[in-house]
Amino acid sequence: MVKQTRMDGWRRSLWPVAWLALAGTLTACASEPMKRVRSQEDFSSTATYSRLFDATPAQTCEAARRALLSQGYMINNARADLIEGQKSFQPEPEVHLQMLIRVVCVPESADHSISLGFVTALQDRYALKKSANSASLGVGALGSVSLPFAASNDSMVKVGSETIAVDAFYENFFDLVKRFLQSEALPEE
Repeated sequence: MVKQTRMDGWRRSLWPVAWLALAGTLTACASEPMKRVRSQEDFSSTATYSRLFDATPAQTCEAARRALLSQGYMINNARADLIEGQKSFQPEPEVHLQMLIRVVCVPESADHSISLGFVTALQDRYALKKSANSASLGVGALGSVSLPFAASNDSMVKVGSETIAVDAFYENFFDLVKRFLQSEALPEE
């Protein structure tokens, strides 16, 4: 019974310390300002990502497909109202970029003779990550022996992704689409 009383007294003496530690932790968390990230979107202009075309949505998307093909893009998805193209770049030996361009074509007039093309370009950035390996060998009676075996695995790791927001980039793309609409008789749908 004496041991139980000492233990209860010890527990009671730790409660104030525990409460102070908890209060200190909560105060530290509350006093640390929350890091706010500025909103990346302001919805102020539609001019960057869309253009009107004197063509049906199918003709506009076909011209967009041809524009992407003319620049070396591989077409991942091709429908009458959607085109997706992808291209890879390697600006530095250990850096790899992938560009995905998506074009959505919708009718803007009741007779579908005017279409609106929406374009977004997403750029993913990859970097080379190296990891070293070592080996050890276990022999029953002798134990384990570490061997200085050096090898490395190299892999590309995605380090960033961003939507391209440069007006000139989209302006050049839209000019190329217009050129394909004007220069070639595109099929009607």
